[in-house]
Amino acid sequence: MSAALSPRRPWAGRHVVLGVTGGIAGYKCVQVARDLTRLGAIVDVVMTRAAQNFVAPLSFEGVTGRRVLTDLFSGEGAALHIRLGRDADVVCVAPATADFLARAAQGRADDLLCTTLLATRAPVVVCPAMNDRMFAHPQVQANLAHVRDFLGYRVAGPAEGLLAVGEGEGPGRMLEPWQIVEHVGQALGRDAALAGRRVLITAGPTREPLDPVRFLGNRSSGRMGYALAQAAWRRGAVVTLVTGPSALPPPEGVDIVSVETAQEMLDAVEGMIPSADVSIFAAAVADFRPEASKLRKIKRGETGDALTLRLTANPDIAVRTRALRRPGSVAVGFALETHDVLANARGKLEAKGFRILVANDVTEVGAGFEVDTNRVTLLDATGRVEELPLQSKDEVAEAILDRVASALAEGV
Repeated sequence: MSAALSPRRPWAGRHVVLGVTGGIAGYKCVQVARDLTRLGAIVDVVMTRAAQNFVAPLSFEGVTGRRVLTDLFSGEGAALHIRLGRDADVVCVAPATADFLARAAQGRADDLLCTTLLATRAPVVVCPAMNDRMFAHPQVQANLAHVRDFLGYRVAGPAEGLLAVGEGEGPGRMLEPWQIVEHVGQALGRDAALAGRRVLITAGPTREPLDPVRFLGNRSSGRMGYALAQAAWRRGAVVTLVTGPSALPPPEGVDIVSVETAQEMLDAVEGMIPSADVSIFAAAVADFRPEASKLRKIKRGETGDALTLRLTANPDIAVRTRALRRPGSVAVGFALETHDVLANARGKLEAKGFRILVANDVTEVGAGFEVDTNRVTLLDATGRVEELPLQSKDEVAEAILDRVASALAEGV
């Protein structure tokens, strides 16, 4: 998730009930509440009595601007849990301790959080967090299966990693705040047109080796493709991201296939595109590679003051895999240009058989490589052209997927 958070869908204007229970991971939930609020959500934090031993309610009030709720029977009336359950667009419980899972599985109504769960019909996301030995206990696993399979709660995590001091490592660590925020986003952002669809996305640069330490590449960070992968997953798609080298964290919930060269990316795409409902070619694939890659490091003493390279063309992945696309699937391409943007984009749209083409001018300030924003123009096979304003790549991704969803719904 981008470090620069601002209100945007699917969180903006939505009501999130964040339940915090009594585990050491509760300190992370202050960041969860903060990020959800920055994304435009209305966040009501409900804390159990045990949670208040780990984090002060005032911390949550400071980042949400709303009073923390702790008492089942309060001055707001005995029906506070009914109001919370009715108004919530999603309920997220983090950390979800072993004790909480037991009470939720039994349908207990002994505190404000559990009664809210009984009253709501909104999606519920639970984020388990506990010692790995506790997590592995058959009763905990049975409770977890019950809330997932019988109650329909979405279980996010746990991750594997360092646990509390002295407890070592193992499964039981709560997801990081940005991951929890994405799971909340998925509960809010499910899209009927994309839910369950297989989406294949390429992203990032490719590296074409010159010798064991040098390569030909480009400045692509992968941000646009990664934003598309995360947004498609939030909408309920089954997403595979074929990515060249990138420093970005892998998108939550997305299957990652890491490659280096254009040929490796082609091999990966050829194997998966026949089953894809949507294919998005967002990678900045090198057009050329060295004709021969040296097995040993090239020394300056061996080349003198000049080095001549013979380059050969890389395969065009979109063209080479066009015949493998599933009939009725939607293909999306990108045209990163420095001049004659629309003319070049129209040519690529037709030549490569794309349903949608995303064009942008890499020379424009705030667009292109290594920035969080982009200004693009969307073209499609019906002749429609839509210029989008300069906005974050996360917002651009949503606009592109809106077009994809429309194309899928139309059966194009």
